[in-house]
Amino acid sequence: MINKLGFYQNARQISSPFYNQRPAGSEISLLVIHCISLPEGCYGGPEIESLFTGCLDCYAHPDFSSLEGLEVSAHCVIRRNGEIEQYVPFEKGAWHAGASYFAGVDRCNDYSIGIELEGTDKSAYTERQYRSLATLTQKIQQRYPAISKQRIVAHSEIAPGRKTDPGSGFDWVYYLSLLSD
Repeated sequence: MINKLGFYQNARQISSPFYNQRPAGSEISLLVIHCISLPEGCYGGPEIESLFTGCLDCYAHPDFSSLEGLEVSAHCVIRRNGEIEQYVPFEKGAWHAGASYFAGVDRCNDYSIGIELEGTDKSAYTERQYRSLATLTQKIQQRYPAISKQRIVAHSEIAPGRKTDPGSGFDWVYYLSLLSD
């Protein structure tokens, strides 16, 4: 269940400072699928949480130097074991999409929900991730009915040329088959 404030009851709640109020009158109507791992290909550590809460030590790994000063978040992260962490309530605009557009409308953060899968854009995702993502998607669609299957997109679709996630390892056919019509 997702309550009226936009919190998913089956997620571990972690507060990110990287969000804003959605513009008045904006309808939540897009679901964006991303992927993340820090460092790339390493799973299960605290680095994603540290990044999304503004606490990442950017000197801890050479790959982190480009993240210094970055203010980024997502509504949820789905870990490799299927566990869900929620960083921003769905009613708020998480800073996940960056410069983006969909169906001729820019600023996707204003009207979208961003879900990160722990992974890379070249690796396969786990069965538990697909199951958790499908369940979460169905709960999101119940709460925000403007998000149809046609309005579930890859980050690469709304930021072409800039982003590639969730990548070739994400099985769209399988994921969409898990969603009830």
